[in-house]
Amino acid sequence: MLLGFKTELHPTNRQKTLLAKHAGVARHAYNWGLWLTRNILNHNSNNPDSKLKFPTAIDLHKLLVAMVKPNNYWYYEVSKTAPQYALRYLSVAWKRCFSKVSDQPKFKKKGRDDSFTLDGSISVDFNRIKLPRIGWIKTYEILPDNVTPKSVTISKKADRWFVSFKIETSPQITEKSVDVVGVDLGVKSLATLSTGEVFVGAKSYRKLEAKLSRLQYLNRHKVKFSSNWKKAQLKIAKLHSKIANIRKDTLHKLTTYLAKNHSQIVIEDLNVSGMIANHKLAKAVADMGFYEFRRQLEYKCELYGSELIIVDRWFPSSKTCSRCGTVKESLFLSERVFNCEHCNFSCDCSATLARTRLECSVKFSYGGQLDRDSLRTG
Repeated sequence: MLLGFKTELHPTNRQKTLLAKHAGVARHAYNWGLWLTRNILNHNSNNPDSKLKFPTAIDLHKLLVAMVKPNNYWYYEVSKTAPQYALRYLSVAWKRCFSKVSDQPKFKKKGRDDSFTLDGSISVDFNRIKLPRIGWIKTYEILPDNVTPKSVTISKKADRWFVSFKIETSPQITEKSVDVVGVDLGVKSLATLSTGEVFVGAKSYRKLEAKLSRLQYLNRHKVKFSSNWKKAQLKIAKLHSKIANIRKDTLHKLTTYLAKNHSQIVIEDLNVSGMIANHKLAKAVADMGFYEFRRQLEYKCELYGSELIIVDRWFPSSKTCSRCGTVKESLFLSERVFNCEHCNFSCDCSATLARTRLECSVKFSYGGQLDRDSLRTG
């Protein structure tokens, strides 16, 4: 299976300038292609009798070479693959738009998500990588052995440059200590397992929100694009990056633990976008990273030989007693302790959810042949 590898680069000042030039050319080519394709779409909508063919990525590159490169000499200072891949990504963005997967592509802004892709003569050494037109760049960590990537993506985040590429990895089947486990995600605790384990989320945004608010407050009256404004923007970007890295580190540790030590993992098909639409819960839900949790768990289950089971979001797991199976008529969000009127069972709602989803998944898996007592005893 293919896995992405990403690490930070340690470029010199000259190499930083070259990296910035590549990112600038890729951004210019993308914005030019977006401008041209939007004009074509507008022309076709206004003139239905004389429609123009919508250009492909190859067509856009031919037009770029004929119309743009002769008038912009700085295109020849960078690798030709940087604008090529930018136009390919634009073509993919329009396909996603036409298939109603996403909205129309937007123009890229300098300094925001700067990135570009290169291919060609790429070599990987112990702690350095060779890129076309840039040369050998050192990295902060050791790179994988015997890897020759066909293409690499260079990105900039908070004044730090990163390189990422795909590597072929064989599945690593690990010995499992637990057969089946149910997982309930929440904003109070990141994850509660049916085994009784509780994992507290990092809540990095909540912890650093005051510091972030202070930096943004101090930046409110600075002259835009001045030296002091740029310094303040960099501090804010670094703090945002720190918040995101703490969250990712917590999620990586939890998902790795689940995939390595459990044969079957049961989670709910959460409507994350709908949860974020609730302005009272949006900040807490986003701070936990539910979507990233599922994304990581999907590929790690494949990597470590585990099975991920998704429970339907409409299954009443929160209202179902994990002891007797009685379904409550209503359960308010403020009720954090589950009390069953039928068997007088009382438990934390997160633990009840985890056990109920576990029982539901095993019932589906084994055709309903197991009873609840056998499920509780494993």
